[in-house]
Amino acid sequence: MILAEVKIQVPAEMAPFVDVHDTQSELMRNAMMLYPYIKSFTISHGKAAEMLGIRKYELIDLYDRLGLSYLSQDMQEIEEEVQYWKELKGVIV
Repeated sequence: MILAEVKIQVPAEMAPFVDVHDTQSELMRNAMMLYPYIKSFTISHGKAAEMLGIRKYELIDLYDRLGLSYLSQDMQEIEEEVQYWKELKGVIV
């Protein structure tokens, strides 16, 4: 993975939390910077993971530990979608 240095402006009080130098903190910071683009469907989890140099399931796990869901649907919506596909395929339920 090729790294680039980027200069950003943040509130002074925030600087210590952004200017981190351990691998895990850098990964967390960079993953959080990508999350809005995943949420808006600009990039996929897979593409974000590729940019971060990790596997997709590792990124999904990282977000899960932070309380950020991989699925944007609640259980009711998922159950309705499964029911729809079963009916579409002609599966008896």
